[in-house]
Amino acid sequence: MTMSNHSQPSSLTDLFVSFTVLSLQGFGGVLAVAQHELVERKHWMTNEEFVEEWAVAQIMPGPNIVNLALMLGGRYFGFPGAMAALAGMLAIPLIIVLLLTAVYGQYSSHPAVIGALRGMGAVAAGLIIASGLKLSGSLKSSPLGIPLCIILGGISFVAVALLHWPLVFVLLGLGSLACIQAYRKLKR
Repeated sequence: MTMSNHSQPSSLTDLFVSFTVLSLQGFGGVLAVAQHELVERKHWMTNEEFVEEWAVAQIMPGPNIVNLALMLGGRYFGFPGAMAALAGMLAIPLIIVLLLTAVYGQYSSHPAVIGALRGMGAVAAGLIIASGLKLSGSLKSSPLGIPLCIILGGISFVAVALLHWPLVFVLLGLGSLACIQAYRKLKR
C-alpha cells in the first residue's frame, strides 16, 4: 500500500518525538490519539490510509500502535525510522510505568487509587467509542458496504459482550467471513 503525497516526518528526531508525544497521551489504548495526531495534526496519512494501516497493525502480533509506529517509521526512513518510532513509543512510557509500579506497590489498597483506576478505564472506553464513530465515515469506501459492516459489528458485540465468547474465536470466525466476502466483491 503506497501512501498519497502528504507531509512526512522531517527527521528521525521528529519521528521519535512525535511517537513519544503520542504514547504519552494514551492510557489504555491510543487509537483516538493516534488518529488525531497522524491524520488531523501531522497529516502523515488520510483517514482511509489510517484505517487500512490500522487494520494491518491489528492482525500483526504485538500491540497495534507499536506495529503502526514500526510501519510508518520504516516507510519514511527504513530500519532506522522503524527503530526511532519504536523507541519513541516505548522509552518514556517504560520509565513512567516502572515509577508508577513502585508507587502502586505502596498505595494499591487506598480507595482514591482504586477509584482513579476505575475512572481511567471509563475514559479509555469512551475514547475507543469516539474513535470508532469518527472513523466510521471511512466505511463508505469499504467493499463490504455499510449495512454489512454494521451487521458484523453488531454480531461481534453480541458474541463478545453478551454471550461472552472468546474474542479470538469471534474475530477468526467473523473476520474470515468478512475477508471472504470482501475478496468476492473486489474480485468482480
